[in-house]
Amino acid sequence: MAVSSSFLAYVLEQLAGLGHVRSKRMFGGVGLYCDELFFGLLDDDVLYLKVDDSNREDFTSRGMGPFQPFRDKPEYSMSYYQVPAETIEDAEDLVRWARKAVRVAAGARARPSRGKSRPPAKP
Repeated sequence: MAVSSSFLAYVLEQLAGLGHVRSKRMFGGVGLYCDELFFGLLDDDVLYLKVDDSNREDFTSRGMGPFQPFRDKPEYSMSYYQVPAETIEDAEDLVRWARKAVRVAAGARARPSRGKSRPPAKP
């Protein structure tokens, strides 16, 4: 789950056209944020971007699969898909893909949580 400093620096450089992008190390990987929206992650020097029905085809049509955080549980995946190497190498193309991922992240933030609602706290 390691992410090399050189790969992180390269991805951040390629994403410079996206705007304010910051990274945060977590759980052995790295989270990518744009204006506080979690839109991507790095794991084992692989870039994954957030997906939903609006952009998943961009990834699956190129044979890219979802991020699977647990090697021993391949049935468990997240809504982040691997970015093709040729897309990472083309900064303009990567920024287009990342913009879509940021929109997905914004939409996910706007939707209410599916979790159980908690009763209001008592005064």
